[in-house]
Amino acid sequence: MKKIFLSIAILSACAFIIPSCHSVSRVDVESETDLSGKWNDVDSKLTAKELTDQILGEVWLSNFRRDKGGQKPVLIVGFVKNKSHEHIEAETFMKDIERAFITTQKIRLVQGGEKREAIRGERADQQTNSSVSTMKQFGLEVGADFMVQGEINTIVDAYKRKKIVYYQVNLELTNIETNEMVWVGEKKIKKFVKN
Repeated sequence: MKKIFLSIAILSACAFIIPSCHSVSRVDVESETDLSGKWNDVDSKLTAKELTDQILGEVWLSNFRRDKGGQKPVLIVGFVKNKSHEHIEAETFMKDIERAFITTQKIRLVQGGEKREAIRGERADQQTNSSVSTMKQFGLEVGADFMVQGEINTIVDAYKRKKIVYYQVNLELTNIETNEMVWVGEKKIKKFVKN
């Protein structure tokens, strides 16, 4: 009998203790929240915005439009390599950049990588499984004029319970036909973290 009462007492105590140790609340996705000092959604958004503003405000764009009779350049977003000491999901950052490109309507954007291969696979499937009137043809893709690629680097300086984390994101825009780099941009973020 004592064992049963003891078990009930322990379970009752856990019922009050466990919920008080775990709390979740929703926050506005636009709020700037930095709990750990590591790369986060705010860093990703700020970096994407600044680099997008840089790339779309540079002379390469007006030169291209002048040389091509006002035509919009076609870009493909390549790979952003994470060379930092942290796990950084570069795809989220690149999606912010792609969204900004499309929203401005200053350039045209084509699909790359695995997604392009999936679209090509669907087009191949349509050749045998779709009606002739709705089947999409091979060889009609829009070719990219430029490719955006880059890397994320960090430098960490730590002493005792303090550290400085320095992030540098570099993007490059390369003319696919000539292999000429027409733009290089960077965004730097420096964080002081005290534990």
